[in-house]
Amino acid sequence: MSDTHAESVAYVRETAIPPAPAPVTEAGVVGWLRQNLFATWANAALTIAALYAIYLVLAATLPWVLGGVWTTDSLTECREVLQGRSAACFSVLTERWNQLIFGFKYPDEFYWRPSLAFVLLFLAAAPVLFFDLPRKLLLFTAVYPFLAYWLIWGGTIWAPVFAALGLVAGYVIFDRFGNQNFATGFLGGIAAALVVWILADYIVPLIASDDPLLPAVQSRDMGGFMLNMILGVVCVSLSLPFGIALALGRQSNMPLIRWISVVFIEFIRGVPLITLLFVANVVLAYFLPPGTSFDLILRVIIMITMFASAYIAEVIRGGLAALPKGQYEAADSLGLDYAQSMRLIILPQALKISIPGIVNVSVGLFKDTTLVSIITMFDLVGMIRGPILASSDWNGVYWELFGFASVLFFITCYGISQYSQWLERRLTTDHR
Repeated sequence: MSDTHAESVAYVRETAIPPAPAPVTEAGVVGWLRQNLFATWANAALTIAALYAIYLVLAATLPWVLGGVWTTDSLTECREVLQGRSAACFSVLTERWNQLIFGFKYPDEFYWRPSLAFVLLFLAAAPVLFFDLPRKLLLFTAVYPFLAYWLIWGGTIWAPVFAALGLVAGYVIFDRFGNQNFATGFLGGIAAALVVWILADYIVPLIASDDPLLPAVQSRDMGGFMLNMILGVVCVSLSLPFGIALALGRQSNMPLIRWISVVFIEFIRGVPLITLLFVANVVLAYFLPPGTSFDLILRVIIMITMFASAYIAEVIRGGLAALPKGQYEAADSLGLDYAQSMRLIILPQALKISIPGIVNVSVGLFKDTTLVSIITMFDLVGMIRGPILASSDWNGVYWELFGFASVLFFITCYGISQYSQWLERRLTTDHR
């Protein structure tokens, strides 16, 4: 009987069966290709057509690029070397490299100054872009704008020092009175900064040395991609706080502040940027006292910043509108005043929502800096269209020069886009 019972008991495995490897068609490279490129007949047909189109493009461009010439001194010599072959003449890039980057008037012996400022830009921006870094680095970030100005423009060091002192005085006054009354602190801070800057106009010429450590370079000597970077970095950095102020002003309960913000935003958004640049170049001179000189780069920075601020204000206003009313009520229930609730609760959430729009405006703004070539400022595009193509040595070289400009702008804009995507992933709080 025991034998019969033993035979009727099912076999029970005491150890787990090791996992079997996935089918070849579902794992690895083959699995990825099948899932993403050849999942259906339609996807397979589109994949093959796309690969064929890529092949045609590469077959036409790679020989032109790889067979390019880099060592000649003119287009005529380049054509002699090529002997009828269809290939690029990259010699224009090597021969006019300094002009493409720094312009044709910036002194050769001072190229190290904007180059150093460009390198230090990454160190200054790092603690702002990557908030895991030590907060002590923000001290250098605060100093960098004045250091970069002194490196690029040169001249007396007292000019950027007094500019920094004006901002420090404004911040001290705002911090002292802003907690009691935001408007009083804000207006008092502006007044303190203006007082210091007005005094600087009289003090700096008296204490400035006749032989400064860094010789001065005039703004009219700036050019090339360096000018695009100056305009892009400065205008994007300034337009963000001004855009936040305009967005908050448009939602203010004070009618005067609200209507000023609305009129400014709607007027600027209704005018093309090129019109504002012409105003900066020509019209502003008629409103200045006779004999007054107002730096053209400063005028352009003001106009581009105004233009970008209006668009960023609308992007941030969309982020503010997307927040539920309960967030504002929660801030009120905690006993926070307006400035505290905006700084600690409302704006962090609104800015997170607005990241894609802000990046979109920033990328567009950086590309729009090439419009300054229309008002005779020799940025990268202005250098290509002006002195380089106008010279008899390189008249007729187009694809190489504009392709080089496209690569520089693509690298910069793609880097901004990738950082914004990383930041969005880093700030994601939901788990969907």
